[in-house]
Amino acid sequence: MALSSDINIKNKKAFFEYHMLDTYVAGIRLLGTEIKSIREGKATINDSFCSFFDDGLYIRNMHIAEYSHGSFYNHEAKRDRQLLLNKKELKKLKAKSEERGFTIIPLRIFISKRGFAKVEIALAQGKKDFDKRETIKERDTKRELARVMKG
Repeated sequence: MALSSDINIKNKKAFFEYHMLDTYVAGIRLLGTEIKSIREGKATINDSFCSFFDDGLYIRNMHIAEYSHGSFYNHEAKRDRQLLLNKKELKKLKAKSEERGFTIIPLRIFISKRGFAKVEIALAQGKKDFDKRETIKERDTKRELARVMKG
């Protein structure tokens, strides 16, 4: 079993596709077999996003693999899971996400010191193609500099 600091599932694609404006840490309402799978590191958030329904903010399309020792109590892998934030944060996020061009995306999943699964979400704005090219150029330049500094 992994330690709490070992679990850090990231959405690498998010930093390439979006400009991050605000970040929040939210709890996730999970079933017993889901938290056990996350502690094993068997979750992905690459294609997931957050959206509002009538009673709160939900993370959609997050894949948590079925727990290996779960019987018929096992969970559905891609169900919608509610995010737990306080009302002030939810109100602020809802107002911003309704504006054109803004979305809420998950950045990473981790286990807190108290043992709870948390998700770091960000209010983000999509990048244009030229911004993405700039990101690629910066990454290549950093890689080249690191290579030169080593050699």
